[in-house]
Amino acid sequence: MNITIVGLGNIGGSFALSLKENAPEHDVYAIDVNNGSLRSAEQNGIIIQGYTGPEEVLPKTDLIIFAVYPLLLESLVKKYKPHLKEGVILTDVTGIKRSIIKQIEPLLPEDADFIFGHPMAGRENRGLQYASGEVFKGANYLFTPTARNRQSNIDMLFTLVEQLGFKNISTVTPEFHDDVIGFTSQLTHVIALSLINSDDTKRNTKEYTGDSYRDLTRITNINENLWPELFVMNKDYLVEHIDQFKSQMDLLKQAIESEDIDTMQEMMIEARRRYHDLHNLELPELD
Repeated sequence: MNITIVGLGNIGGSFALSLKENAPEHDVYAIDVNNGSLRSAEQNGIIIQGYTGPEEVLPKTDLIIFAVYPLLLESLVKKYKPHLKEGVILTDVTGIKRSIIKQIEPLLPEDADFIFGHPMAGRENRGLQYASGEVFKGANYLFTPTARNRQSNIDMLFTLVEQLGFKNISTVTPEFHDDVIGFTSQLTHVIALSLINSDDTKRNTKEYTGDSYRDLTRITNINENLWPELFVMNKDYLVEHIDQFKSQMDLLKQAIESEDIDTMQEMMIEARRRYHDLHNLELPELD
């Protein structure tokens, strides 16, 4: 199968590296505006050949993986449409689905099958130099099939991403995807950003931090071009989750102010129970 990755940055490059290592039977190409990244990928054997446009490579491509920002996807599909191979399968890696699907599906040729997906893996740093096929191993993958998708193509993608090392591969509705990603990913970034930006810069906090602070703020090494797009495109779910989080913060704040030890203990016990349930750990007995 001929696979073309559109966008040879961190995630696109990780797909290319993982395909090379775990699915070498496929021929991998790439399209990117950065000619330097393409030549580097060619020289290192990550891809067979790179292109800055779709004209040469897409007519022979069986699977297109779009590893680009969500707001760029619509314009690329419009641009690439005349060059698509009959029966081509397309997929994406974007962290938002409802609005993307509404934009893209009306643009597709009847025979093209765009199966929207989201690898729950990646690194904060951007660029091909930070790509790694290892980042996919043991990670989760979400697909959001629609009525126009063909089951045989969904099955093929399931097999492929499993081959790349993804462990838990699920199909969910676009609505559920945006809801759960709004909570597990976008809200956590909102919290981390708010935490690090609330610091008093005069106290030179970096001299006194421990693991807790470093763990909570790691994800603030964020792509400032990508994440505002994700926040705005999912603002209904994200704002709802922010409000729910604030209600818990207010409850804990009130308990601290009133020295309500019982409420604080109850919140901590519930949090510990949920943590162990999340990680499938046995809940220890407490004295």
